[in-house]
Formats: sequence, structure tokens, C-alpha cells
Amino acid sequence: MATTHVKRAYRYRFIPTDAQAAELSRTFGCVRKVYNMALAARTEAWARQERINYNATSAMLTVWKKTEELAYLNEVSSVPLQQALRHLQVAFANFFGKRARYPRFKSRKKSRKSAEYTTSAFRFRDGRLTLAKMSEPLDIVWSRPLPQGASPSTVTVSKDAAGRWFVSLLVEDPAVKPLPPTDSAVGIDAGLEHLVTLSTGEKITNLRHERADRVRLAKAQRQLARKAKGDGANRAKARRRVAKIHARITDRRRDHLHKLTTRLVRENQTLVIEDLTVRNMVKNHNLARAISDAAWRELRTMLEYKAVWYGRDLVVVDRFFPSSKLCSTCSTLQHRMPLSVRTWTCDSCGTTHDRDVNAARNLLAAGLAVSVCGAGVRPQRRTPGGQSATKQKTPRREP
Repeated sequence: MATTHVKRAYRYRFIPTDAQAAELSRTFGCVRKVYNMALAARTEAWARQERINYNATSAMLTVWKKTEELAYLNEVSSVPLQQALRHLQVAFANFFGKRARYPRFKSRKKSRKSAEYTTSAFRFRDGRLTLAKMSEPLDIVWSRPLPQGASPSTVTVSKDAAGRWFVSLLVEDPAVKPLPPTDSAVGIDAGLEHLVTLSTGEKITNLRHERADRVRLAKAQRQLARKAKGDGANRAKARRRVAKIHARITDRRRDHLHKLTTRLVRENQTLVIEDLTVRNMVKNHNLARAISDAAWRELRTMLEYKAVWYGRDLVVVDRFFPSSKLCSTCSTLQHRMPLSVRTWTCDSCGTTHDRDVNAARNLLAAGLAVSVCGAGVRPQRRTPGGQSATKQKTPRREP
């Protein structure tokens, strides 16, 4: 069988020299400037009912570099500037495809600082990475090895709000391939008291990473609020202190989610989840902080791409499917089920249910209906146990 390798990004910390930090900072600024100028040009053309594509903005970049005002654009590598124009083209394609809103201008203080280099703008030999316009390789902390014989096709350098430098190498990973098929299937119900509850009855604790560091974060934010607004050194230090706490929370949460999702995908052939509308749920001000800390959207994203990587089936059940109010034993629908009710007894069959376990079992039953007899995208409101799941499409592998 023909093998298809997965493109995978490996991210590492690195410590730049003063010269490298200055060069990268200039590059970040030029990337942001070119992106904003191209966006302004395309917006003005849009107002005139004209469309400008990537080729037109690339020609504009050539003209900009020849002007005295923007001559500094020649001091950095041209590849990240061209990549910024390509990213803008993708942003407009997503907008016209109604997959995203209109592109926004990049802010010097708030936007992500990054630059993307393609193969013509870097050299990778013997584990040493040297970027264009630099004489020395980056001092990368190789926290894990790259795949044997891997050669990066794209390198992205970034700096986060906490002042940490990262380099991301996009390589083909032959180790990522479909796992041996298994007969096991699991329903996954996301929650707040427990991060996920499985149809097997297992409950995964919600570690609440933001709550664990809430006292430290509040103290750092109070110190930042007392600093005079502006570009002073003291305010910059206080802002960086807050950013470091946020980075610690994010890193720990992502690590936990990676371990959990990898385990679930490896152990089960079919995984069934609910289509939660997190964007609407966080409008509840009483639960918004807890929902954001649980990171349900990131959990689903990880399950989606890992299911594709390892040849698993991910089934998404409609958000209106009454998984909590439906008895998993006799399919009787309860009329009301407030969030405060954690256990309940079915009036018809007398079975006592744990709310979350019962929901996970109902999700599993609805998801398995996809493989057995097919299911509709929308729920059948008049039939509580109606089929209401959709199966994620996995790319077919040619023999």
C-alpha cells in the first residue's frame, strides 16, 4: 500500500543572540507593516468594488521597497514578507468562503509576533538551523528529536508575550500512520466538574489550571494596573510577569489535553462527541470563566486531527440531541433537567442514572447509529431517541 506521510510541526525553544534578536524583531515589524499596507490597499479596492489578489500585492511590495520611506524593508529577508501576503490571501479566501470574518489589521502590542521562512530562506544541516540574513545558527533547545532524516519545508519563528522565543519546523513524519483497527467505541461527554465523562463510566478530572494560578494571576494583574500607562520599563516588566503566568496556564492545559486525546484515540476505533457551541455558552457570565478554562474547543480540535492521523472515526452528535434528559435504558425523555441535578431516576423503568455517564452512553448510541444505519444531521425532535449524528470524513487512503 502507498504510504502518505503527515505534515507535522515540531516546536522548540531557542535563545537568540543580541544580533539575532534584533534581526528577528526588525523582521516581525516589517511583516506587520507589509501585511497592514496590503490589507489597506485591498480594503480600498473593495470599497471601489474591485478585487486585488496576491500577485497584485506582491507587485505593490516591489514598488514599496523602491521608495525612500520604505527602503528599510530591504534590510530583512524578502521571504517572510511574501509569506505575509500569502497569509492575507488565505484570510480573504476564508472571508469570501464565509469561514471567517473580514481580516483585521495587526497591532504592534497585541498581535502575534512571527515570521515564516520557506526553504529558500534557511539552511538546515546536521541539526543546525540558520536563517536568511544571519551568520550564526539558532541556539535551539532540542527537547525532542525530529523524525529520522526529516528536512523542514517551512520554518516559523515567533516570540510570545512572555518573551519566549520559539521556532516551529514543519516536516513529514513517517511515524504517524493508522493504528491497528479495534472494536472498541466510546462516548465522550464534556463537563466542568469532570473534564470528560466516558460511556464506560470513567471520569477524567478537570484540573482547572486557571483556578490553580488565579491568586498569582490576580496579584500580578493588580501590580500591572498600578503602573503608569505607556511604554515604561516597569510597566513592560509587569506586563511580562502577567504573560508568564498565562503562558504557564496554557502550557499545562495543552499538555494535559494532548495526553488525554492521544490516549482516547489510541484505545478506541470510534469516538463520539457532542457538537457544543462554546461561543454561545461563554455568554453565560456565571460559567464563562470555567468553560474557557476547560478548553472544550481545543479538546475537539485535537480529537479531530488525531483521528485523521491514526485512522479512527470521530462522530459528532447534534448539539440539540437530549443526551442528558434521555434514559439510556428505556429511551424515555425527561421534561426538565436543571444543571444542579447530577443523579436522577427514570419514571418509566426506575433506573437511577449518573447525569454525565448517562449522557455519554446516549452519545455513544447515537454515534454508533451512523455506522450501522446512517443518521440525519439534525435531531428528530419528536422521537427522543432519533438519530442525530454526523461522521467526520476521513480522507481515503489509496492502495
